[in-house]
Amino acid sequence: MTLSAAVSAVCCNSPRIPGKTMNHDSTSAKLLPPDRPLMDSLGRVHTSVRLSVTDRCNLRCTYCMPEIDATFMARDHLLTFEELHRLTELLVTRCGINDVRLTGGEPLVRRELDCFVAMLSKIAGLTDLSLTTNGILLPAQAEKLKAAGLKRLNISIDTLDREQFKKLARRDSLDETIAGIEAAIRCGFESIKLNAIAIKGITEHEFVSLIEFAAAKGVVIRFIEFMPLDFDRAWQRDSVLSGDRLLKLIEQHFGPLNEQPRQTPSQPAEQFRLPEGGRFAGAEIGIIRSVSQPFCQACNRLRITADGSIRNCLFARDESPIRDLIRSGASDDTLVQVIRDCVWQKKPSHGIDSDGFSPPPRAMYSIGG
Repeated sequence: MTLSAAVSAVCCNSPRIPGKTMNHDSTSAKLLPPDRPLMDSLGRVHTSVRLSVTDRCNLRCTYCMPEIDATFMARDHLLTFEELHRLTELLVTRCGINDVRLTGGEPLVRRELDCFVAMLSKIAGLTDLSLTTNGILLPAQAEKLKAAGLKRLNISIDTLDREQFKKLARRDSLDETIAGIEAAIRCGFESIKLNAIAIKGITEHEFVSLIEFAAAKGVVIRFIEFMPLDFDRAWQRDSVLSGDRLLKLIEQHFGPLNEQPRQTPSQPAEQFRLPEGGRFAGAEIGIIRSVSQPFCQACNRLRITADGSIRNCLFARDESPIRDLIRSGASDDTLVQVIRDCVWQKKPSHGIDSDGFSPPPRAMYSIGG
């Protein structure tokens, strides 16, 4: 599909959205007039949005997607670039959002993504524009994305062992991922971070090579506790390699780490530097304790799925469909109010530690990472 076709596509068919639809008659939320900070009922101000541009991916990672027979959204159910741009502009100009991250699926499989990045980069007030990717398509796209205005990249890589990569990703694409990392480094993005999922029984054997690889490349490596977002519902708490355990392993190998202050309260990662005197002195490591010590109390983000639903939490079981409102001619004020109502109803935490927790109806690839 060309960009012109993407921005002109119109379809009012409404697929069944997993999970409940939120109640938009929240009188509390309506106390907040337009053009005010985007706030929930607990006073958390939201300044960041994750925009998913597709649920399709060129990998089949075990912690995200089914190995075979993945069901994808119909293409005319995806928000067009024009629709995504309209929502983003409203979020920035009417709600105080200043940070946009593009996600998937694998966002780089959507055609002409650099054109969409260029559209977003022209929005006044948007100060940070980033993307999360598996890196495979970066050799062909990194330069165009940077020229279009993309500032930062997060690239997923869980292992440097070819056989382990094939088991986790269910594809033999390690070389392509590394080539993508190297292409991004050559382009000179403002920030490049590598993300690795911390899985018990796997990451204990991978963390040394991953840290040394990132340090040699001059980029940050972050380890993210394995979360219950896999399609196969195989996640178990004892499959999580906790941040505490991983830090002990890192220090046993590299020596005492130097903890760094968080740049903002909403920063999800604890930052550490390798000790002075070693080969990789000062190299930066991040630990995201999304399960054992979640940062919900300072969360500042919301999500828009590729098929046009607002989600106030990665683990939310409710969401607010907005695509058909857009396509039926809803006003900007109406769209902003739907967003505000959804955010207002955000829960105090994702609840993984509660007895009644169950994963969201959508798997990770259809929510947006």
